Amino acid sequence: MNATAGASPAADIDSSYAWRRLGIVLAISTVGGVGMWSVVVALPAIQADFGVDRADAALPFTLAMIGFGCGGVVTGRIADRFGIALAATLGAFSLGFGYLAVGLSADLWQVALAHGLIGFGCSATFGPLMADISHWFTKRRGIAVAIAAAGNYLAGTVWPPVVQHFIAADGWRATHIGIGLFVVAAMLPLIALLRRRLVEGQSDVATAAAARKRAESPFSARTLQILLCVAGVACCVAMSMPQVHLVAYCGDLGYGAARGAEMLSLMLFFGIFSRVASGFIADRIGGVRTLLLGSVLQGVALFLYLPFDGLMSLYIISAMFGLFQGGIVPSYAIIVREYFPPSQAGTRVGLVLMATLLGMALGGWMSGAIFDYTGSYQAAFLNGIGWNLVNVSIMTWLLLRSRRRPAVVQPA
Repeated sequence: MNATAGASPAADIDSSYAWRRLGIVLAISTVGGVGMWSVVVALPAIQADFGVDRADAALPFTLAMIGFGCGGVVTGRIADRFGIALAATLGAFSLGFGYLAVGLSADLWQVALAHGLIGFGCSATFGPLMADISHWFTKRRGIAVAIAAAGNYLAGTVWPPVVQHFIAADGWRATHIGIGLFVVAAMLPLIALLRRRLVEGQSDVATAAAARKRAESPFSARTLQILLCVAGVACCVAMSMPQVHLVAYCGDLGYGAARGAEMLSLMLFFGIFSRVASGFIADRIGGVRTLLLGSVLQGVALFLYLPFDGLMSLYIISAMFGLFQGGIVPSYAIIVREYFPPSQAGTRVGLVLMATLLGMALGGWMSGAIFDYTGSYQAAFLNGIGWNLVNVSIMTWLLLRSRRRPAVVQPA
């Protein structure tokens, strides 16, 4: 980063200000994270209003995910060059205009396009915020990044019942307009508190630390980025199997969609604890080892879905799955900060997160296609386990090919 007139002193690293900044980041992520979850809640009302089938009604979700994936790269690049405040402000206004456009849309295609803008805005409240907060911590970087990432799951816990309440009371159009006005009003004052940037000397120290870490790896920067993206696709193809199809799976077993929704909520709830815990672990063993641990445990949880399909068993396994997988995605951001200079963090984190979203989209579709072909989710779970092994293999290879040195290099 370049020094600015409002640059903070070097003492801000790991300081009380850094922790206050983390609290602000968590609040922004929780507010802006509505863009990931409102579309799922509003889907039945939108489908009924336009009189379309379920596939057409799901188009806004698809556009939101595309917007989120592409937006993460764009807003991450903006954050790298101009600071997180500009990137987050762009995200806030994109969310606001997107929600207003949804509420005023006359056709479903307009709703879908507006959700692309919502996804773009929401992306600024995830990857770029994780990358930004990583600059302000050295000793506790892992836990800081994990807490920032937990805002997305916290939004998934808080926003759905709120959105559902207002849709039932005021309709989906008025609800979306209200969300648009609220997110802009709530986010802009918080974003104004993030304008401080690090002095150039601190960036130089972090860049040197990343260069020393990169020297441990036999891979070029491009190869390492590609490996992380392939691993991101693989782990999230596996992750998507229960997250996307758990409700339908419970319906097929005769337990009902409501039970499946409860299991999904339980999974996300435990994912919050997982993300925070993974940060503590990463601070001690490094990002690669933390990601490898989470991937192995995710594979174990996926395997448990095969022999156990009782109601109580599924509740327990779903909680375990959330507890095991919640720290995987933040680990990618930690690895990027370990191996790449801070000036590239936002862009490179955005690229990896785009790969994880591609994995979620691919895995959700692939599991459904396997179910249609076989008439059972057993083969779909096996497919997820296979993709998970790809991720485990990449992380193991990266770990074994690197020289064994401390995961976090302290500044001189």
